[in-house]
Amino acid sequence: MWRKLGQFILNYRWPLLIILAASTALMAYWGLQVQLSYDFTRAIPADHPANITYQQFKNKYGQDGNLMVVGIQTDKLFEEKLFNEYAQLQKQLKRSIGVTDVISVPSAITLLKDSSTEKLNALPIFPDKKLSQEELDSCAAVFRSLPFYHGLLYNPQTNAYLMGVSVEKTLINSKKRNDVVSGITTVVADFEKRTGQKVYLSGLPLIRTEMSTRIANEMQLFLLASVVLSALILLLFFRSFSSMILSLAVVIIGVLFSMGTMHLFHYKITLLTALIPPLLVVIGIPNCIYFLNKYHTAYNDTGDRRQALITMVGRMGIVTLFCNLAAGIGFAVFALTKSEILQEFGVVAGINIMALFLISLILIPTALSLLPVPKARHMRYLENARLNRWLDRLEVWALNHRKLIYTVTIAIVAVATIGIFKLKSVGYIVDDIPKTDKIYTDLKFFESNFKGVMPLEILVADTTKKKYGITRNLNNLLKMDSLSAYVSTMPSLARPLSITEGLKFAKQAFYEGDSANYAMPSDFELPALAQYLNFKKSNDSGAVATNSFTKLVSTFIDSNGQEARISINMADVGSARLPLVLDSIQKKVDTLFPKNRYDVRLTGTSITFLEGSAFIINGLKESIFWAFLLIALCMLYLFKSFRILMCSLIPNVIPLVITAGVMGWVGVPLKPSTVLVFSVALGIAIDITIRFLINYKQELPHQGFDRKKTVIETIHSTGISIIYTSLVLIAGFIIFSFSGFGGTKALGWLTSLTLITATLTNLVLLPALLIGMEKKRRDAQ
Repeated sequence: MWRKLGQFILNYRWPLLIILAASTALMAYWGLQVQLSYDFTRAIPADHPANITYQQFKNKYGQDGNLMVVGIQTDKLFEEKLFNEYAQLQKQLKRSIGVTDVISVPSAITLLKDSSTEKLNALPIFPDKKLSQEELDSCAAVFRSLPFYHGLLYNPQTNAYLMGVSVEKTLINSKKRNDVVSGITTVVADFEKRTGQKVYLSGLPLIRTEMSTRIANEMQLFLLASVVLSALILLLFFRSFSSMILSLAVVIIGVLFSMGTMHLFHYKITLLTALIPPLLVVIGIPNCIYFLNKYHTAYNDTGDRRQALITMVGRMGIVTLFCNLAAGIGFAVFALTKSEILQEFGVVAGINIMALFLISLILIPTALSLLPVPKARHMRYLENARLNRWLDRLEVWALNHRKLIYTVTIAIVAVATIGIFKLKSVGYIVDDIPKTDKIYTDLKFFESNFKGVMPLEILVADTTKKKYGITRNLNNLLKMDSLSAYVSTMPSLARPLSITEGLKFAKQAFYEGDSANYAMPSDFELPALAQYLNFKKSNDSGAVATNSFTKLVSTFIDSNGQEARISINMADVGSARLPLVLDSIQKKVDTLFPKNRYDVRLTGTSITFLEGSAFIINGLKESIFWAFLLIALCMLYLFKSFRILMCSLIPNVIPLVITAGVMGWVGVPLKPSTVLVFSVALGIAIDITIRFLINYKQELPHQGFDRKKTVIETIHSTGISIIYTSLVLIAGFIIFSFSGFGGTKALGWLTSLTLITATLTNLVLLPALLIGMEKKRRDAQ
């Protein structure tokens, strides 16, 4: 069959080349239209309760992760020169594109009671002008007397000050966010340059924008690096520019097909799908090496190019098909998970790995039929004396030292198994960023001074559906304040903001600004203060203007007063500690708010991150199981022998066990990016086994069904190409180790480690198992 396919390809090479060229051009056109994803919530299924709650929250209150924070630390803020520059910074930020509001010390307001009307008026603490030192001293005294701003805009213990910059909610998940963040960082950099004051920047808009930009830049760099490195290795192996260019053409076409596939399925580039183009380069090059190696071997034997090409397709077609099928299964099983971003990765990777097979099958034979016949120097690598000496050693080991091979393997697996029990599963929102990176260090500044910037929301609703059932009922408000007080005691959570803080501020103002009265109102005081939940200030023209404080307060209740929101900023505590924090809050909620009267839900980006990480990790674990099962079925179908199936699986399970053990021993945690290693490595490493065993099966009749001779012949006939392809794969994945993201870096060196051990187990342990199997059969007879 495969020989006939080879003849068909050569007979119809021009129509096939034209079809391939047209398809590539179309896929390239579609690929140019693929966009970068700015949505980080798609790890959770749409019908998951956590996602439903979060979407409902966003529809009612807007995006929770739309606040950027600007921080400084100084004991000289209220000195004339620095404060006026700081006030100017606030004005410039407010005029920046995409900025809706800025909450800061210069824009802070106070509430003053009008003695004639008994009404409260919202007035700025710091007049909107250039202030003298005397005026600043007076205004600063008023500001410090207001507990509402403690921990919100400044930390009196550390002299740290915070400026909150609200970004237009519609821009958060659009490409315009880059311009918004760039404008803010430019204004901040100018302030830093003018004053010499160190400035810290953080917040989800900044973190997400920086990560998206770096992902795009890194993947372009890695794609280029993988192509260049592959080109150099191919040139070193084959000493032929035509072979190098042909191989690069195969993988580049494969990359274009992957980008076109993303557009066809309406996918965007995410942290995972961005890995596909470099992965295709790494996976596609071995296809080319095996095809070229078989072509050179056949031409060296026959001297007839057409027969060599037919032999190449006949012998390597089925090998490459099942190798790509195994790799494709390793990735495609992600489509069976419930995580949307994993599904996209699985669909695109699975389809295009199989597309690589078709591209290789069409382009390589047709191109070689048009190129000049290979010269002696192009095939010199077949007689590599050093590699052949190593293959001789492998033969000796497989024949004479099987017990030692088994003993060493068992010992290494035992040590690795101990390491597996040390594995921990933990992830952080920014843990893929180096600890020395400014994004990370600036985030830690806000965590140490303001307990963090990661959003956590508590929604308290009255199930009776009475209008103002939450906001005008003192008992409900006291329960909310009690919950907020409890949350404030937790070390990784900042003081919550809610309508109760607005009431405390109003009560303080009602009692002439005495800070001792910053407390919840009594049953008698509440009706008088309730009208001040929406403060307004008249400007000089008599028009009503809403100030930053009233905007802030108004976002904590719904229009009917039936639901109130408690908003908390917290540290990036990680997926291991976060469930404990949430469980502690939930227990307090259950104590304060009986479920027959209240509907209290926890949501926010911190929750979606936790759930998303859990879904991705569990999805990847499930995908490894399904990949292993499906690959095993393919191997059983291919070889029709349960013994050979066991021989094929053992050399591929062991490298995964060793990698997991190394992760446990060196402290690399299980998280989405590191769990991905096992599926990637299993799908790729099994290629080596398939190539070895198919060659073994093809050689068996030629060696009179003598399994010992067949193993020896297989070691020598496939060993060189296995070593070459393994070097390409290892070098290709090592590139990822230079990533600025910890997860991508771990993916690089862990996958390379797995491939190294897989190469050794397939060239040392697999031959020993095959020979041992033959010995047992003879003993049984």
